[in-house]
Amino acid sequence: MTEAQLYDTLRQALWTAVLLSTPLLTVALVAGVSIGLFQALTSVQEMTLTFVPKVAAMLIVFWVSMSFMTSTLVAFFTERIVPLISGG
Repeated sequence: MTEAQLYDTLRQALWTAVLLSTPLLTVALVAGVSIGLFQALTSVQEMTLTFVPKVAAMLIVFWVSMSFMTSTLVAFFTERIVPLISGG
């Protein structure tokens, strides 16, 4: 494996990681901001109010986007990693 192949594979792996984490991080951001806004508007400062809905929303999005995540990872490994291992 050349140095260029290594850097290209690393770049592609990092991009795949960004693609996989985007749905969860987006939902966590939107849920956190909306809950924080709700708490600021109503002066309710309950700690479980910030944690439980955010985790529930992230679990739902993870469950919905699991097929996308799986297909993205499988495509990365079959198109990039397996040919590198086999020497092709």
